[in-house]
Amino acid sequence: MIFESESDDMTYEFARGLGEKAVPGQVYALNGELGAGKTVFAKGFAEGLGVTERVNSPTYTILHSYLSGRLPFHHFDVYRIAEPEEMEEIGYEDCFYSEGVSLVEWADEIRELLPESTVFVNITKAPGKGAGYRRIEIENIGD
Repeated sequence: MIFESESDDMTYEFARGLGEKAVPGQVYALNGELGAGKTVFAKGFAEGLGVTERVNSPTYTILHSYLSGRLPFHHFDVYRIAEPEEMEEIGYEDCFYSEGVSLVEWADEIRELLPESTVFVNITKAPGKGAGYRRIEIENIGD
């Protein structure tokens, strides 16, 4: 599935729609360069789950869990992970294999730890199409 967004608002709304459809145990692997819109996507996704807390990228803490939505939402940012084994210290398996939904920014850093059923979300910019343009490609969503 490919979605073309022309603004942060469009990216947010698209992600919100995915969050509304998310089911327990899903893991979303979010990839894209700096400034691609991963955090905008995560915020929209969280709103779709009904999360009422303010959602920020957990760049320095690696993981934020939100329990206010219809499902627990585990938001990872693994940009600063040096070795995938560091994820064990965080207890990633308790999140990935739970009744919640996990979204992992910079997921390629821990690709070998991701479940086979992971939904991959790749966000790319195309400056020639405008500053707000994003191409969002989703793989393994069962469409």
